[in-house]
Amino acid sequence: MFGVKFASRSRSKPVDSPGVPAGVCAYAIGDIHGCAELLVPLLGYIQADAARACGAHKVVVGLGDYVDRGPDSRAVIDVLLALEACGDVEARFLLGNHESVLLRFLDDPVTGEAWLGLGGRETLASYGAPAPLAGGSPDAWRQVRDRFAASIPSDHLDFLHGLKPAFELGDYFFAHAGALPGVPLRRQAPRDLLWIRQLFLLDSRPFEKVVVHGHTPSAEVHVDERRIGLDTGAFATGVLSAVRLQGRHRRILQARREEVGGGVSIGTIDV
Repeated sequence: MFGVKFASRSRSKPVDSPGVPAGVCAYAIGDIHGCAELLVPLLGYIQADAARACGAHKVVVGLGDYVDRGPDSRAVIDVLLALEACGDVEARFLLGNHESVLLRFLDDPVTGEAWLGLGGRETLASYGAPAPLAGGSPDAWRQVRDRFAASIPSDHLDFLHGLKPAFELGDYFFAHAGALPGVPLRRQAPRDLLWIRQLFLLDSRPFEKVVVHGHTPSAEVHVDERRIGLDTGAFATGVLSAVRLQGRHRRILQARREEVGGGVSIGTIDV
């Protein structure tokens, strides 16, 4: 059921026994990419689990990349807005590179062709603004942008514009892509938080907090003393991953699309 990779120990001094503050139960969700059919049952499990955490302050962190590639970007944002409005949890939604590209397209429609290479076609379709054929003219892209801008609800725009680059809680630092080694977490450049990959993944130096991130898909959740990587390529694999943090305890949660019947199962494993 589970794919969790436990990496070898870093040669540098890691964070000792990382945890979140007493009385807090936090959940971080990896890249959703338009997969509302996985998000809904995963959030249902999280909300039920959070309700059992008697007296705990509940925090849900979205690690970005809610849109593109998968078929239901619009539905994903609707679900996240409903979670935010329910008042049962503190919702902290972070900016991913795909949301950044979407917002850039709204400002500059000539970037639309590049957005398609990142899965923007599916997002446009989910809002009823289909993309032109490859090689569309600048005028064609302006028309698409105008249709998209007219069809995206105002609360979705507010959601997208309100996304933050990072969030800290206890001994954990949450960001979409990771962080640049050798730079204090509070001084990270926004572009690195959204786009960094190999410079972060291949370095062994620890940060002052454990970095919880998505952005780079892998077959397994990555867990070591330096980082927790939660992007399991939901749109391609049918597996959406999250982590639950309470005290010094960590548990991986996964929503998995069943090959037979098309249902979704939830599995958990303590790490």
